Amino acid sequence: MNEHLKNQLLQAANRFGTPLYVYHAGTIEQQYNKLKEAFAGLKYRIFYASKALTNISILRFINSLGAGIDCSSINELKMALHAGCAASNILYTSNGIAFEEISEAVDLGAHVNIDSLSNLKKFGEKYKNSYPVGIRLRPNILAGGNLKISTGHDKSKFGIPIEQINEVIQIAEMYDLQITCLHIHTGSEIKDVEVFIKGLQVLFELIPLFPKLKVIDLGGGFKVPYKPEEQGTPMLELGKALEKAVQEVVTVYGKELEVWFEPGKFMVSEAGYFLTEVNVIKETKNVTFVGVNSGFNHLIRPMFYDAYHSIMNLSNPNGHPHKYTVVGNICETDTFAWDRELPEIKEGNLLAFLNAGAYGFEMSSNFNSRYKPAEVLILQDQLHLIRKRDTWEDLIKQQIQVIE
Repeated sequence: MNEHLKNQLLQAANRFGTPLYVYHAGTIEQQYNKLKEAFAGLKYRIFYASKALTNISILRFINSLGAGIDCSSINELKMALHAGCAASNILYTSNGIAFEEISEAVDLGAHVNIDSLSNLKKFGEKYKNSYPVGIRLRPNILAGGNLKISTGHDKSKFGIPIEQINEVIQIAEMYDLQITCLHIHTGSEIKDVEVFIKGLQVLFELIPLFPKLKVIDLGGGFKVPYKPEEQGTPMLELGKALEKAVQEVVTVYGKELEVWFEPGKFMVSEAGYFLTEVNVIKETKNVTFVGVNSGFNHLIRPMFYDAYHSIMNLSNPNGHPHKYTVVGNICETDTFAWDRELPEIKEGNLLAFLNAGAYGFEMSSNFNSRYKPAEVLILQDQLHLIRKRDTWEDLIKQQIQVIE
């Protein structure tokens, strides 16, 4: 982290308080440009997976870069529209949902992918061939950082199992459906190019079955490095491999297909910083605990996914290193980092959790009746408050008192 950014984070904490999420617009743009460079040889579209971070200012900024928005709920879709994204640039893919939500997405004009035979049949009954539709398939490929974020294996709830493709065809023929997109998403934190190529090959074999096909949607899942020694997905290598594979389709089938991607974490993770203040240092025989003014109610990934986040002591970055276990203030086992070597920490120090832009605030809660943190965007080198911190009124405003 350069000195200028460190000073901006210190200023943000001083101005807006902690806990605090800070996002850097310049980093988001850099990540988007990496995608554009990697896929320049393809006919492609990028739809940012908004479930990673749905703040309206973030959506507006990403939309201004030229990306579309991928949504996994009807309210995410409405959020994208509210942020100024055109319906034609919104992709709606969800699972286990009521058909009424799919119908509402159609009414709003979004691209729609369906991931169950039941909803596909209902779609056919209502729309027949009047509205184009995509199919999310489960390719039975195990991939991703761990099983919790692997979505393409043979026991995953996501997508129509590839072995049910004949039933898909039967429904499509029964209602003369316009199936224009085949979609897969094998998981998150995928760094092996061959996983994406394998998924693409699964879809390529199905091309002759869908004469109206225009799009292959590979989802997202690009890895970002969380630990210092980790490597992310080699995007340029991936782009070249996909370009070669797509060209083979043109040669064999005489059809040029558009390739869609749905990056979420890749776009915003490295742009985010979560700032906390040290409440207490607790020395024990075996462990030195650092208790901060936050917990898994604000950043659940370490407890939920065993995720690693680098931690910086912004107040004493060059201090003598010691081993600490960094914990939260929630009345549960609530650990951010075990036995982590960090520059000497004192009460009142400001700690920054890196790579906190994705699935941080978005998965936060009011557990223990704690307030959700504020959010700040660094845009054109200026600090902008883009979400206020919760207040007492926010905790009670939806409650209805029935006992006097």
